[in-house]
Amino acid sequence: MIYIILTIGLVIGSFLNVCIYRIPKEESIAYPPSHCPKCNNYLKSIDLIPIFSYLFNRGKCRYCGETISLQYPLVELLNGIIYLLLYLKFGLSIFFVKYGILASLLIVISFIDYKLKIIPDECNLFGIIVSGAFIIFNNFSLLSLKDSILGLVLGGGIFLLIAIITGAMGGGDIKLMGVLGFAFGWKGILLITLLSFVIGAIISILLILLRLKHRKDEIAFGPFISVSTLVTILYGKGIIKWYIHILLG
Repeated sequence: MIYIILTIGLVIGSFLNVCIYRIPKEESIAYPPSHCPKCNNYLKSIDLIPIFSYLFNRGKCRYCGETISLQYPLVELLNGIIYLLLYLKFGLSIFFVKYGILASLLIVISFIDYKLKIIPDECNLFGIIVSGAFIIFNNFSLLSLKDSILGLVLGGGIFLLIAIITGAMGGGDIKLMGVLGFAFGWKGILLITLLSFVIGAIISILLILLRLKHRKDEIAFGPFISVSTLVTILYGKGIIKWYIHILLG
């Protein structure tokens, strides 16, 4: 079963690359079929095998010989590994499906935000729809709906306040935190918020020390939010218990 889950993750990861490339251009993610972005030749099945096609063709297009971005196998492998981790934690459950969809969405958001410094509204809207669907179909109650709405207001509100005071957050970040608040409730979004700033600060300092970025350079925050969300999914309950234990001695 592990190999099946990994394969599914890799295949979906291949589709995520299509989303990353086309959504910012407002192109259809369904048509036309996958093609080389350099020569526009339509790719055949042998060109679309996750990871292996990239390695077999030595990172080049089979038709024009142009170099293919390392992003393609990286996204495929990342999605496959995340699906595997989620399966090992949740098994074949509704939580595996929910978090798998959200994780794939966050991969798309992270790569788009890293490259273009934007988080498309279509991605945030999809996140709201997915989260709402799982609230409805997974033991719906007014209490769970209240928790989700509170999380939405809290997540979006914190980042909106930061944006007003410092101007450091973009509208996409604010909306994304609202979406994640809706998905994880108020406790989850507080942990995601804390972790995103901690991880963001550590990575930013490292980039500056390594002279890969300057202090005044704009750094996409979406990837930090995404990593923090994944950590919360996998280890959130343990982190919260550990923190409460520290506070209470």
